[in-house]
Amino acid sequence: MQTEFTIETRGAALYEFTRPVAEWLRGQGAQDGLLTLFVRHTSCSLLIQENADPEVCDDLAAFFHRLVPPSSDPSMSYLRHTYEGLDDMPAHIKAAMLPISLSIPVRDGKMVLGTWQGIYLFEHRQAPHNRKVAAHLGG
Repeated sequence: MQTEFTIETRGAALYEFTRPVAEWLRGQGAQDGLLTLFVRHTSCSLLIQENADPEVCDDLAAFFHRLVPPSSDPSMSYLRHTYEGLDDMPAHIKAAMLPISLSIPVRDGKMVLGTWQGIYLFEHRQAPHNRKVAAHLGG
């Protein structure tokens, strides 16, 4: 079973999309297996992270912005790939540091996630994007 999710972003942030994935699994009549999610872009990432307190996502975004600032920051003056925007190469660096795919066990048609875990697309670019995440459920 395969599908693709589109996540509309409004700039650099974490965007939870646990619910659409769970709904798709229910609609497939899935039982047990392994769900693989793969983001089809090079300037965003996928994470499983806490979904109870939004400050966690805000703090993660702030940390990675501080760790890898825009190309305009003097500490990033060595970057050469800047013609797609000052946030583009830093976005590629963040995507190289973080996962672009996730594997989630599925039992009785439900993802085996912890109580406070959610699935997030981590957008690293400032501009809005429509991000595609491929999903595959294998037995």
